[in-house]
Amino acid sequence: MTTQNLSGKVALIQGGSRGIGAAIVKRLAAQGAAVAFTYVSSAAKAEALQNSVISEGGKALAIRADSADAAAIRNAVNATVDAFGRLDILVNNAGVLAIAPLEDFKLEDFDQTLAINVRSVFIATQEAAKHMGDGGRVINIGSTNAERMPFGGGGPYAMSKAALVGLTKGLARDLGPRGITINNVQPGPVDTDMNPADSDFAESLMGLMAVGRYGHVEEIASFVAYLAGPEAGYITGASLTIDGGFSA
Repeated sequence: MTTQNLSGKVALIQGGSRGIGAAIVKRLAAQGAAVAFTYVSSAAKAEALQNSVISEGGKALAIRADSADAAAIRNAVNATVDAFGRLDILVNNAGVLAIAPLEDFKLEDFDQTLAINVRSVFIATQEAAKHMGDGGRVINIGSTNAERMPFGGGGPYAMSKAALVGLTKGLARDLGPRGITINNVQPGPVDTDMNPADSDFAESLMGLMAVGRYGHVEEIASFVAYLAGPEAGYITGASLTIDGGFSA
C-alpha cells in the first residue's frame, strides 16, 4: 500500500503527460501530493491524466508549456503556485532524444537537445527555488547514457545528460543552505511508447542489462517518490543510476 507521506505537498513535473513523467505524476499524487505537470503536444493524454488523478480524489493540473521556451517554464511554475498555494517538489523530466551519425547531425537538433535537456532544467529550478523553503526537493531525470553510450550517433544526447551531473552538483551548493535538496536520477532503458521493450532497438540493448530486461516506468517513479519524501533529506548533489546494470 502506498503511504501518504507527501500529503500537503505540491509538486510540478516538467514533462508529465506520458511515459516516465505520467508515472511520476500518478505516484506522487497517490502519496498525497497536489500535482501540476506540463505537456507540449499530448493534450488528450494530459487531460486524461489530470482527470484520472482528480477522479481518484487527488489534485492535478495540466499546463501546456514548451520546455524550450523560458517564459513558458516560468509561467508553469507560477501557475502551479497560483493553483495550489505553494511549491515543494520540482521534477525536471522533459527531454528529447536525437540520434544521427556525426556527419548528418543537424545543428538545430543539437541546440534543441541543449535547450530542453539542460537549459530548461536550470530555468525551472531557478524559478521554483523562489517559492521553495526548507524541505524542498528538486529531482532531475538524467540518463545512464551520461555514463555509457554504447552506440554511435548519440553523442549530443549523452553530453546533455552528463551536463546534468555537473549542474546537479553545482546547484546542490546553492540550494543546500536553504534546506533544499537536488538530485539526478539516471534511468536505463525503460519501456515507454517512445522506446518500447518489444522493438528491434530494444532487442539490441537487452544483452547490455545485467537483469536482462527493460525497466518499468513505475520503478523509476518509485525512486523519484523516495527522493521527494521526508526520508531523503540527507541526499543531495547525487546522480543515482537505476538501469538494470546497463552501466555496470
